[in-house]
Amino acid sequence: MPRLSFRLTLLLGFLLVALLLAVAALRGLLALEDFADESRAGAALAVQVTADIQLLAERSVDLERSARQYLVLRDAALRERFVAIHDETLPTLLRLHGVGVPEISQAAAAWEQGAGEAAAALRADGGEAALAALARLGPANAALADAGRQWIDRHNATLLQSLEASRTSLLAQVLGAIAAALLLGAAIGWWLLRPVSRLEAAIEQLGGGRFDTPIAIHGPVDLERLGRRLDWLRLRLAELEADRVRVLRHVSHELKTPLAALREGVALLQDQVVGPLTADQREVAGILEHNARALQRQIEDLLNYHATVFDAGRLQRRRVALRGLLDECVEAQRLQLQARGLRVTIDGGRQPALLDPDKLRVALGNLLSNAIAFSPDGGEIRLSARIADGVLMIDCVDAGPGVAPEDAERIFEPFVQGSRRPATAAAGSGVGLSIVRELVAAQGGRIYLVPEARGAHFRMELPHEH
Repeated sequence: MPRLSFRLTLLLGFLLVALLLAVAALRGLLALEDFADESRAGAALAVQVTADIQLLAERSVDLERSARQYLVLRDAALRERFVAIHDETLPTLLRLHGVGVPEISQAAAAWEQGAGEAAAALRADGGEAALAALARLGPANAALADAGRQWIDRHNATLLQSLEASRTSLLAQVLGAIAAALLLGAAIGWWLLRPVSRLEAAIEQLGGGRFDTPIAIHGPVDLERLGRRLDWLRLRLAELEADRVRVLRHVSHELKTPLAALREGVALLQDQVVGPLTADQREVAGILEHNARALQRQIEDLLNYHATVFDAGRLQRRRVALRGLLDECVEAQRLQLQARGLRVTIDGGRQPALLDPDKLRVALGNLLSNAIAFSPDGGEIRLSARIADGVLMIDCVDAGPGVAPEDAERIFEPFVQGSRRPATAAAGSGVGLSIVRELVAAQGGRIYLVPEARGAHFRMELPHEH
């Protein structure tokens, strides 16, 4: 049996739902047509019965007039006219008997009997008997009219009951069709959305750097095929991740080993192990030692940046106390703060927040290190945290030279340093703020510069979940 694709399954689902509703509508239309036909037939029969009863009443008058005229004039033509009128009523009586209503049939039989007895009496010249028989036609006509009205009333009541039954049945059918359509739509929607949700979870899994769980999608054939491609992508990303770790380890070893040897050699020269150095030689050795340290710091920053970028998407959110996290970051750099005579004030952060504390700690540490590097000795650094409109805002403000307007956007790019630098600030690698941006973006937030008249004001905004 061929497997259905997502599009074909969706199309078949729509067709099945439409078919259910169409069947309910068609059954309702057929029921309405049946009722209309029954109503038309009943109305036509009622009109016919009423006309026949009225015709018998008129013929009763004609019969009585002809009989009285015959009895007075004794004209045979008048008697023949009486017989002809009586014969004309026979089809009408047959129709009334054919209605199948006992009351109408009984009244019609009484009328027929009276008319027949009157005709027989006239043939035998029994005038009084004929008039007596004709006198019974009036009550028979009244009985026919009453029976006809009762039958019409019963027929109308039956039609109303039939209409109510049809309405109830149609309502049940429509509600049943709607319920069946909803259930069918829900079942098809669940069958289609379940693999879509699984695909979304698989993509989130890959984006989070979790490559150990196989991806298996069950559902429409095209979504299963997409699931197999995602699983292939998972394996490729796992291979690339392993290659990245291996390359970083290899580069770290290959660069740090000769660099350590170079620094050791420079240290031996400065210690004059190979002999005394002249002033110029000591100056050269100092330059070598300074640049070797700078190169080591650059290499470590580069490796840390790439490691941070690759690891940024692996979030481990949990509820943490913001104030405690801010205090930890300040305490970790207490020695640098004391060496420069800097003060740090912390405001807010009393509410807990759901976030990745390790990554936020690294981001705050880099911001604080940047503020320490650019603050004047004895200056103040302000840290604050507050929550407003579902957003966690963390501010870091220093009293340094600030950031030039033309550097406001570029300052967060890797290896970019601002043009405003204090004379006491050591040259950095320019990756600290880019690491902060990557870590904040991985948690769905952003970091930007807030314009200040003096100093640099960095603000991190992270989504806050209660």
